[in-house]
Amino acid sequence: MFYELTTLSSHILKLPQVIKNAEAYLHRSEISGHWLGAWTSENGPLGSLRMLRGFNDTHELARERERALHHSNPFGATTSDCRIEMESYAGFSFLPPVEPGSFGKYYEFRTYWLRPGGLEPTIEAWKAAMPERSKRSPLTVNMYALDGAPRITHIWPWQSLDERIAIRAKSYADGVWPPKGGPDQFFDATSTIWIPTENSPLR
Repeated sequence: MFYELTTLSSHILKLPQVIKNAEAYLHRSEISGHWLGAWTSENGPLGSLRMLRGFNDTHELARERERALHHSNPFGATTSDCRIEMESYAGFSFLPPVEPGSFGKYYEFRTYWLRPGGLEPTIEAWKAAMPERSKRSPLTVNMYALDGAPRITHIWPWQSLDERIAIRAKSYADGVWPPKGGPDQFFDATSTIWIPTENSPLR
């Protein structure tokens, strides 16, 4: 499965209108892809809306990106006076495609910027570690970027931030996480917390 991660950034007081305009765009009949989730930022840069869409192949993803680039009001960003960023990703092949559902009140987005040649070792490390790690808590997706700097972005749902801290600490203590050799492949990382919007397919 292939994914597009779109982030709209505006003034925090404009977020309700940003969400409304973006959802209206996603429901237009000519727009392709599967809308999977929408979240607002809880820490880091505030006033941001992030949306995840899934695509069956790179051709569908490229066509939709081309449509957005030539659209006069993509995601309602012109009306909302937003800055827009669109990123293309491919899901790790051994992971199942993202399916909508209720999984957590908070979603953590983690991005790792990879060293040159670091993608394949990262994928293999995750492939070996996930069978045991997935018993502790669910993973929404891990995916590698098809554009921009080499990087991976993974999304984890949590019922609470206390749950997140406890499960991560226990996984580290048990030697289940991080994936063995995985941290050797990246040189920078970020983690931000996002909250699903009222109509987000992923909750």
